Amino acid sequence: MKIGLVRHFKVAKPLPRGIYITPDNLNQWFLDYDLADIEYGSTELGEIIWSQCYVSDMPRAIKTAEYIYTRNDIIQTDKLRELPAPKYKGKFGLPFIFWAVRIRLAPIFNRETRAAVADAKKRIGATLDAIHEQGSENVLIVSHAALMVYMRKELLKRGFTGPSFSTPNNGELYIFEK
Repeated sequence: MKIGLVRHFKVAKPLPRGIYITPDNLNQWFLDYDLADIEYGSTELGEIIWSQCYVSDMPRAIKTAEYIYTRNDIIQTDKLRELPAPKYKGKFGLPFIFWAVRIRLAPIFNRETRAAVADAKKRIGATLDAIHEQGSENVLIVSHAALMVYMRKELLKRGFTGPSFSTPNNGELYIFEK
């Protein structure tokens, strides 16, 4: 059995600009990012016949899946949704690089983010269980960067082998095999 993971195509939303980004500006940027269109690219699916495609129900993932997977059996699910962005409060702005570091460290220091990660791990497990129960031979999954990192760890725990990545590239196929 093969499971192919693909991160959605790049989102057509540039990073926030300016010297100081306020928490309100950052929170709004994340809302805009979720609604932004994608920059279509290409994904090499190889010679593998993918029997099904599971996709996050977020628009950027759906558009990517519909573009790269031409069959009709795409299964949209909220179980493959990206982790929600941390919500920040306050009036003082920070350079974007400091926000990026804070966001990267949120799973360690932010209680809500830790809860969201725990929920994501349960959703991933439930999705992989459903795929296993259906007995599909080769399954393509189109999702999001952070979710793919946790999905990779779960696949390895379940005896799959596959490539290593810290942040998956947009539109690239990562194949895990058992």
